[in-house]
Amino acid sequence: MANFYTDNKNLKFHLSHPLMEKIVRLKERNFADKGKYDYAPLDFEDTIDSYHKVLEIIGEIGGDIIAENAESVDKDGPQLVNNQVIYAKGTQQNIEALKKAGMIGMSLPREYGGLNFSMVPYVMAAEIVSRGDAGFSNIWGLQDCAETIHEFASEEIKKEFLPRFHNGATAAMDLTEPDAGSDLQAVQLKATYDDNKKTWFLNGVKRFITNGDADISLVLARSEEGTNDGRGLSLFLYDRSHKALTVRRIENKLGIKGSPTCELVFKNAPALLIGDRKLGLIKYVMSLMNSARLGVGAQSVGIAEAACREAYKYAEEREQFGKAIDKFPAVYEMLSVMRANTDAIRTLLYETSRFVDMYKSYIYLQQDRKLDNEERDEFKFYQKNADLFTPLLKFFASEYCNKIAFDALQIHGGTGYMKDFPIERIYRDARITNIYEGTSQLQVVAAIRGIGNGAYLNMIKGYQAMQLKPEFDFIKNKLITMTEDYAKCVETVMATKDNEYIDFQARRMVEMAGNIIMSYLLLIDANRDVEYKRSAEIFIKKATSENAGLSHFIMHSELKDIGKYKL
Repeated sequence: MANFYTDNKNLKFHLSHPLMEKIVRLKERNFADKGKYDYAPLDFEDTIDSYHKVLEIIGEIGGDIIAENAESVDKDGPQLVNNQVIYAKGTQQNIEALKKAGMIGMSLPREYGGLNFSMVPYVMAAEIVSRGDAGFSNIWGLQDCAETIHEFASEEIKKEFLPRFHNGATAAMDLTEPDAGSDLQAVQLKATYDDNKKTWFLNGVKRFITNGDADISLVLARSEEGTNDGRGLSLFLYDRSHKALTVRRIENKLGIKGSPTCELVFKNAPALLIGDRKLGLIKYVMSLMNSARLGVGAQSVGIAEAACREAYKYAEEREQFGKAIDKFPAVYEMLSVMRANTDAIRTLLYETSRFVDMYKSYIYLQQDRKLDNEERDEFKFYQKNADLFTPLLKFFASEYCNKIAFDALQIHGGTGYMKDFPIERIYRDARITNIYEGTSQLQVVAAIRGIGNGAYLNMIKGYQAMQLKPEFDFIKNKLITMTEDYAKCVETVMATKDNEYIDFQARRMVEMAGNIIMSYLLLIDANRDVEYKRSAEIFIKKATSENAGLSHFIMHSELKDIGKYKL
């Protein structure tokens, strides 16, 4: 029997972070639910114990059910029967197991049947599920839609729909259209209000919709006549029971085959308005997308963990020239870097999750009472940092996930290319992570503001100011030098005031900043637990080399050196 929580000490380590006590007290409103619900925690220790127990249950389901079903789900996939998406048998078993365990809607308040879990253990659950099957994690992870409903919908909508998640309701976010991919301002699906029926109706087409035939869908639609930008868009809730939606087809994809990606046609589909008109993209979808990008970060770390373990296992067992291949420097270097990179994106994942936890808690707290000055400052601090780190996480986690899966397959050699080993599926599943929910290129666009305004540099200096054990001074000095070089590169590029040149160098500057931030986070982890020292040393050596190359390119290249190459 496998348990993907208890066999991974990294998760318990991040759950023990010093900020968790404050996160828990805010999330639990100083344990106001004790006495109201028999499963509400009594204090901080009781809450953490509850987190451990629930994650152990998810870990067992992840290892014994989801991972065991992954190959058959990949082979069978979902089917479209009589305008209804039918999940693969293994997918249905996964959903039923999590439903019986009460693991769906776990972050929702207890009044809606949730467990009122903070973001950190919820993201850990997403990582565990993703390690078992990245395709299934899309179906399970779309319960993020419940958070959007909880945060922005009316009380009537919340009371009607949120309890359904605990009972196993599936969800989808219907954003993309055939002519509006990443440019969501171009969405044209029409929402019209019928004064006689006092109802909104949706008409139009959505494409590449993950879990498209879900029970509850959040739909971005154009509600304002005569508009052609984001200010004319609103967010709506569509209930599958209305049967006013046609599933035109399920896409045939390279990977994550258990997750149905659909093209949908809405025809006079009744819907409910979420929040206020005109704020669909500007406010609600931006919040939803940030949650989705955090989810892809967790998915990427889960895939990386799965790939890393498959590579270690194979390398220990496979013998060539009279010894196991993990004894050869060319292989054990790859394995060591894979582990260090996985630790790096995981520490970035949970740092981002803690930022989100903190500012979300303050959002709900200020609905009950006015925040004092210190709370307002903390709210702004953590919200800013969450916005700053989310594109960085999505970029690095997905890019590293692809590289780790690539190297894991390489370690398997020819057998890894066959369907006899899980790495073939894991490799295919990894490829989508740096494409959907905003490509890596778009994450760079989102992150470049933090480069130009000095926000990333300020975060780095904040980490630099932390007190570490003297034994880490030598490594810290390397990071200080790297930071000085990074600041010089940014100053040089920004001084040109040439937007095209800044865009040209943007990815390199973002990579430099991310390398330094992840290096500091690993060093801080090593300061808490010496077992992370090895990953910190390996990653920082790699980051030092990479940043030197990036710096050299920035300081010695011009846009005309590359230009647009014509075939």
